[in-house]
This record gives sequence, structure tokens and C-alpha cells, in this order.
Amino acid sequence: MLKAVILIGGPQKGTRFRPLSFEVPKPLFPVAGVPMIQHHIEACAQVPGMQEILLIGFYQPDEPLTRFLEAAQQEFNLPVRYLQEFAPLGTGGGLYHFRDQILAGGPEAFFVLNADVCSDFPLSDMLAAHRHQPHPFLLLGTTANRTQSLNYGCIVENPQTHEVLHYVEKPSTFVSDIINCGIYLFSPEALKPLRDVFYRNQQDGQLEDSSGLWRGAGTIRLEQDVFSALAGQGQIYVHLTDGIWSQIKSAGSALYASRLYLGQYQLTHPERLAKHSPGGPRIRGNVYIHPTAKVAPSAVLGPNVSIGEGVTVGEGVRLRESIVLHGATLQEHTCVLHSIVGWGSTVGRWARVEGTPNDPNPNDPRAHMDSESLFKDGKLLPAITILGCRVRIPAEVLILNSIVLPHKELSRSFTNQIIL
Repeated sequence: MLKAVILIGGPQKGTRFRPLSFEVPKPLFPVAGVPMIQHHIEACAQVPGMQEILLIGFYQPDEPLTRFLEAAQQEFNLPVRYLQEFAPLGTGGGLYHFRDQILAGGPEAFFVLNADVCSDFPLSDMLAAHRHQPHPFLLLGTTANRTQSLNYGCIVENPQTHEVLHYVEKPSTFVSDIINCGIYLFSPEALKPLRDVFYRNQQDGQLEDSSGLWRGAGTIRLEQDVFSALAGQGQIYVHLTDGIWSQIKSAGSALYASRLYLGQYQLTHPERLAKHSPGGPRIRGNVYIHPTAKVAPSAVLGPNVSIGEGVTVGEGVRLRESIVLHGATLQEHTCVLHSIVGWGSTVGRWARVEGTPNDPNPNDPRAHMDSESLFKDGKLLPAITILGCRVRIPAEVLILNSIVLPHKELSRSFTNQIIL
């Protein structure tokens, strides 16, 4: 028997995802046509022996989250439950706090997945490696180039046994080109080191300040408090993958993740990809169109386009490398490139909405998305264009490399601006 835990974080996280996270919790943002964490749940549900999927986070269990959980339970015929933390507890605190729920029924092992990663989730391979050689912690690792490895948790392994000898979270100098993917397989004994960290935090808290004791004691960072401390002690092992993997920290990385997942659909969900049909729009590359969307036959879509529920795409529209969200309208002959069009937004006739992609170097197979910051030297860096919820763009204007906050009605063109 197996279980899976998906760590979905909380509203104080995902600030780089604004203005998109104003409308919907980041884990429910649609990537390649389905909520971000549905990709995780689909992968977990396919593992034989999976009994239950638990979501742990600090979001209020509001209507969208509850609706999503009910739909997921029906679709995958598995219990999918949300456990809300009493305070943000870090990547390991929630696992320790809800240890009884995780271990109920006596699972042989449980997967732990971060919600903000995009992957092909080689969970069955990890399980086979774990059963071949059981250890408390198995980490999924991939390779990065020397410069980008500094942005991730770096793993030094024994090449013969794959034991993790050394682990450093976001080092200041080069340590290793193997990075932590944020996807793990833990055996029940893995909770013992978490307990040790909890008691140590409790004692430190009593020495410092008893008033904030519980918040301090309950906060456990898996990477720094557990992996770094236990590396080289024969408890942590790494399973390397060369499959797709990317972090989803910002809107730009959501667009890149959408491209990776749409490419993956060729193998996993060919029914989700739009086909070229007589009298239908022209499809180039991988495109997802929600069944309720209305797309004019003269529109040209793709590659890497995802069109949400109830979207209207007018005659002569050109869409490429973009996500169009629920209820948006693109009027005739608009051109939308490298952009995310928010819920219920309208782009007027002959308008152009364009962004600048921040994709990994295509000539370096080990390159990943850079964790972009919005500004450099006080200037807004060129990035994808984001229209928040219910934005109205007039006819015949250009919106380039800009972020438009929700409920704005624009009257002219903008370039390289954040429109508040």
C-alpha cells in the first residue's frame, strides 16, 4: 500500500505568480488545460497500490479548492483530501504535523511532491529503485549546468551506490550539477529525523522565547534541516531522471511548463490535443482547446497554445506560445504571442499583445528556466505579457512586455510597463 503527499504551500507563497494568483490559488492555475496539481494527481493515481492522496498546505479550503478535490476524487476513484496547517510549517513541518494521517493504514512508503514542479513524474521507476534497495529517503534528481545549479538544492552522490554524500540548498559556489527535483519517496522511518528536528527546535525555542514556541518548533525545512544534516549517513539516496522537469515559480515558467506538458500529451493524453479538421481552425504544433471554447475557422493556433473554458476566438486571430484563460474574448484579427490572457479579459480587434520569452538555452540540454526577477537595475526586464482578470484592451493597440493588473480598461498602447 502506498500514499502520496502533495505540498501546495500557502497564500504567502507564490507572490512571483501575481497577478494570476489573485484569482485562484497557484496550485489550481491551469497549465496545459488542467490545474497544475492535477498533473501530480494523475501521475500518483497511475502507481499500482496507491490508496490515498493528501494535499498539505496553508490555503483556506475555499470553494475552488473544495470543488477541485471533489472532481479529482470522482475522476481518479481515490480519496484525495486536503489537510490545512495551523501556520506555515515549511516543507517538512506539515509532514510531521500530519504524520498520523500519513501513516494511517500502514503504507510501505509515501511519495512527497512539491506542487510547483512540472515533470513527467517517474514515480514507478522510483518505487522500483526503492523496493530494490529500501532506504528512508529517496530523492529524484536531474542535471543542470554549472551556473544554474546554484539556484537549486545540489546533490553530491556516490556514482556506484547513488547514496547522497553531501547536500547543499542553493550554494554560493559550484557544488554539483545534480539538483533536487522536489519529488521524493519516503519510507515511514523518514519521519523519525523530522521528530528529532521538531524536539531540537522546541528546546531552542524554550531557550529563546516561549511565546512563539509552537510556530518555531513546528517549522521544519526538509532541505536544510533534514537532507543537509543526514547526507553521508547511508539514509538518503538519489534516483536520476533525464525526463522533462521544470520549476513553476512565475507566470513565465508556467508558460514553459505548459509547453512541456503539451509535448508530453503526445504520449500520455493524445485526446487532449486539438486535431486539424475541415472547417476548424488551423493547428500548428501542440494545442489544447477546451470543448466549450468557440474558435473561428480562420484562426491560426500554435505551437504551445492552451485555450480555456468558454473562450471566444474571433476570425483571423493568431495565437502562439500563450495561455488564454476561462471566459476571455479575442476579437477579430488580434495577435497574441508569448502572453497569458486572464479570466474574462477582452482583446479588441487588430490589437497585438506580445511578450518576450525567457526560455532555457535550447543549445544546452541541461539548461533550465532562470528564476527570473522582474527588475534589474531599476528597469523592468522584458518578459511575457500578462493580462490580469477582466482587463479590456481596446482595438488597434500594442501591449508589449507588460503586466496589467486586474479590472483595468486601457485606452492606448503600453510597452515595458506594469499597469497598476
